[in-house]
Amino acid sequence: MELTERKLKILQAIIEDYVRSAEPVGSRTLSRRLDMNVSPATIRNEMSDLEEMGYLTHPHTSAGRVPSDKAYRLYVNSLMQPHEVSEEAKQIINETLRADIDEFDRTMQRAAELLSEITNLASFAVTPTKNEDKVRFVNLLPVDDHTVVLMIVAESGKVSNTTLKLRVPYTAEMLNILAKNITYNYKGRTISDVLTDDIIHDFNSDLAAMNMLAGSIMPNFMRTLSDMLNVHLYLDGLSNIFDIPEYTDLNRARSFISLFDRRERFVKTLMDRDDGMIVTIGAENADADLNDCSLITATYHVDGQMVGKIGVIGPTRMKYGEVTSIIRYLTDNLNNTFQLKGGED
Repeated sequence: MELTERKLKILQAIIEDYVRSAEPVGSRTLSRRLDMNVSPATIRNEMSDLEEMGYLTHPHTSAGRVPSDKAYRLYVNSLMQPHEVSEEAKQIINETLRADIDEFDRTMQRAAELLSEITNLASFAVTPTKNEDKVRFVNLLPVDDHTVVLMIVAESGKVSNTTLKLRVPYTAEMLNILAKNITYNYKGRTISDVLTDDIIHDFNSDLAAMNMLAGSIMPNFMRTLSDMLNVHLYLDGLSNIFDIPEYTDLNRARSFISLFDRRERFVKTLMDRDDGMIVTIGAENADADLNDCSLITATYHVDGQMVGKIGVIGPTRMKYGEVTSIIRYLTDNLNNTFQLKGGED
């Protein structure tokens, strides 16, 4: 059986109607909507063919049809129309991200929040720092007589700021010399490589005061580097599912929320996905717990380097064109406007 132009038009109409209403679509509804000069009986026959071909399913409690995962896949690949992101959404994204652009983690947390607010779906952002990530520069900023901020910036764009309480005396000049020395010793080296070093022998200074200061700061430096190897998952909008008809069943809602209790498994699922905009629908998801969900992820970059993933998860009945356009605009905004700032010079 062949997917004729008429079948494709009918299938597209069913998908778009079902996504909008969450109600099975009948032939009479379609005949009123479609400008095809065909009778409801003809549409019923075409719908039967589409069901036989695996694009539609027939709920027992309704005479109407609903799209299958196969139908959504065809729709995403071939049928959905480009969606223009609203000027209001663009303005919110541009202004909000620009306000936090100097704080990488805060920026990505806010990006996840924005994505949830605009799409009304559960959203996430992952900020991984792989073992291959390298140190870019280190800075030590005095706050008061006993407090210093240790800033470490990795080549991927990951920034870590740690507040240290020191018991040894120091001056701003001493901090500057030490920061430059640390940067000189470790710049361009992978974090995992630095963590295996003997930090005492790496630090070269004959000044007793500097050695005391280094002895106070370097253990914190190593702990902070170790933390930078961790993957951070920011989630937002889980409560949005209670406004989605698919999750009025509390058992299904509970099952959906439990996905995020297994954070390590969920993060691995996200990071194992290919780069770029990836849409997986229902049983296409490798994790069986996601078989009644659609997962959309996109890769974002800082300074041209892949940093992590951002996206949404929700029911297979999703506004794919609208959601993918918003995610694409958001990641393009991050890629184009996030500029690493600091004292590497």
